[in-house]
Amino acid sequence: MITRTQRRSVEFRRAFLLKGVDRILPAGKYDIVSDEELIEGLSFPVYRRVSTNIFVPAPSQASAVEMVAVDPRDLQAAQDQDAGTPPLPAAEVAVGPVPGGESIQPK
Repeated sequence: MITRTQRRSVEFRRAFLLKGVDRILPAGKYDIVSDEELIEGLSFPVYRRVSTNIFVPAPSQASAVEMVAVDPRDLQAAQDQDAGTPPLPAAEVAVGPVPGGESIQPK
Protein backbone atom coordinates (compact mmCIF):
# COMPACT_ATOMS: atom_id res chain seq x y z
CA MET A 1 0.00 0.00 0.00
CA ILE A 2 1.34 3.43 -0.96
CA THR A 3 1.08 6.05 1.77
CA ARG A 4 1.88 9.72 2.07
CA THR A 5 2.17 12.12 4.98
CA GLN A 6 0.73 15.62 4.97
CA ARG A 7 2.17 18.12 7.47
CA ARG A 8 0.77 21.51 8.44
CA SER A 9 0.73 23.93 11.33
CA VAL A 10 -2.27 25.56 12.93
CA GLU A 11 -2.28 28.48 15.34
CA PHE A 12 -4.70 28.94 18.20
CA ARG A 13 -5.12 32.44 19.58
CA ARG A 14 -6.74 31.23 22.81
CA ALA A 15 -6.41 28.21 25.08
CA PHE A 16 -8.58 25.33 23.87
CA LEU A 17 -9.89 21.85 24.62
CA LEU A 18 -9.55 18.94 22.25
CA LYS A 19 -11.09 15.47 22.51
CA GLY A 20 -8.40 12.93 23.33
CA VAL A 21 -6.44 15.42 25.44
CA ASP A 22 -7.33 15.52 29.14
CA ARG A 23 -6.24 19.11 29.78
CA ILE A 24 -6.59 22.62 28.44
CA LEU A 25 -3.99 23.35 25.78
CA PRO A 26 -2.36 26.78 25.66
CA ALA A 27 -2.60 29.18 22.75
CA GLY A 28 0.17 28.80 20.17
CA LYS A 29 1.26 26.95 17.05
CA TYR A 30 0.67 23.22 16.75
CA ASP A 31 2.00 20.76 14.18
CA ILE A 32 -0.52 18.42 12.56
CA VAL A 33 0.46 15.23 10.70
CA SER A 34 -2.03 13.26 8.60
CA ASP A 35 -1.21 9.90 7.03
CA GLU A 36 -3.09 8.93 3.89
CA GLU A 37 -3.10 5.77 1.81
CA LEU A 38 -3.62 5.47 -1.91
CA ILE A 39 -6.85 3.82 -3.01
CA GLU A 40 -5.67 1.53 -5.77
CA GLY A 41 -7.53 0.44 -8.87
CA LEU A 42 -8.81 3.86 -9.96
CA SER A 43 -7.81 5.71 -13.11
CA PHE A 44 -6.65 8.70 -11.05
CA PRO A 45 -4.90 8.98 -7.67
CA VAL A 46 -7.18 9.22 -4.64
CA TYR A 47 -5.96 9.12 -1.05
CA ARG A 48 -7.90 8.19 2.08
CA ARG A 49 -6.89 9.66 5.43
CA VAL A 50 -5.99 6.90 7.88
CA SER A 51 -4.77 8.98 10.83
CA THR A 52 -4.40 12.55 12.04
CA ASN A 53 -2.12 13.46 14.93
CA ILE A 54 -1.39 16.70 16.74
CA PHE A 55 1.79 17.45 18.67
CA VAL A 56 0.97 19.02 22.04
CA PRO A 57 3.14 20.08 24.98
CA ALA A 58 3.68 17.21 27.40
CA PRO A 59 2.18 17.85 30.83
CA SER A 60 5.27 16.79 32.76
CA GLN A 61 8.15 18.57 31.00
CA ALA A 62 8.19 22.03 29.47
CA SER A 63 10.41 21.05 26.53
CA ALA A 64 8.73 17.72 25.74
CA VAL A 65 5.87 17.12 23.32
CA GLU A 66 3.47 14.25 22.86
CA MET A 67 1.71 13.07 19.72
CA VAL A 68 -2.05 12.60 20.16
CA ALA A 69 -4.42 11.00 17.66
CA VAL A 70 -7.27 13.37 16.88
CA ASP A 71 -10.44 13.30 14.81
CA PRO A 72 -10.08 15.94 12.05
CA ARG A 73 -13.66 17.09 12.75
CA ASP A 74 -12.79 17.77 16.40
CA LEU A 75 -9.71 19.69 15.33
CA GLN A 76 -11.76 21.77 12.88
CA ALA A 77 -14.37 22.46 15.56
CA ALA A 78 -11.63 23.71 17.93
CA GLN A 79 -10.24 25.94 15.16
CA ASP A 80 -13.71 27.31 14.38
CA GLN A 81 -14.33 28.06 18.04
CA ASP A 82 -10.96 29.82 18.30
CA ALA A 83 -11.79 31.92 15.25
CA GLY A 84 -15.26 32.72 16.59
CA THR A 85 -16.92 30.85 13.73
CA PRO A 86 -19.95 28.77 14.65
CA PRO A 87 -19.33 25.06 13.97
CA LEU A 88 -21.01 23.40 11.01
CA PRO A 89 -23.68 20.76 11.61
CA ALA A 90 -22.21 17.24 11.67
CA ALA A 91 -23.79 16.37 8.30
CA GLU A 92 -22.04 19.27 6.56
CA VAL A 93 -18.67 18.48 8.15
CA ALA A 94 -18.88 14.82 7.16
CA VAL A 95 -20.26 15.33 3.65
CA GLY A 96 -19.66 18.99 2.88
CA PRO A 97 -21.67 21.63 1.11
CA VAL A 98 -22.49 21.35 -2.56
CA PRO A 99 -22.31 24.21 -5.05
CA GLY A 100 -25.33 26.48 -4.74
CA GLY A 101 -25.31 26.49 -0.93
CA GLU A 102 -27.38 23.37 -0.39
CA SER A 103 -26.00 20.61 1.78
CA ILE A 104 -26.23 16.89 1.27
CA GLN A 105 -27.87 15.04 4.13
CA PRO A 106 -26.72 11.46 4.79
CA LYS A 107 -29.48 8.86 4.61
